[in-house]
Amino acid sequence: MVSSELISTLRALSRSDQFYIMQILLSELAQQETSLIQSEQSYPVWSPYGADEAADTMLKVLQESKSQDDG
Repeated sequence: MVSSELISTLRALSRSDQFYIMQILLSELAQQETSLIQSEQSYPVWSPYGADEAADTMLKVLQESKSQDDG
């Protein structure tokens, strides 16, 4: 948890210093995010192409829902 002393110190900084702190923190967060994906690793990607069974299921559910609304 962030201490109240740290928060009060950050609030006392000038606007430009606050933006600088934000830039540093966002840069650190971005670096952590990029480490989640490794360059030599392959990752599966889902595609709607070839998902005929899923499309049929969705169509049946929509048709049942529509018939219940009409009935």
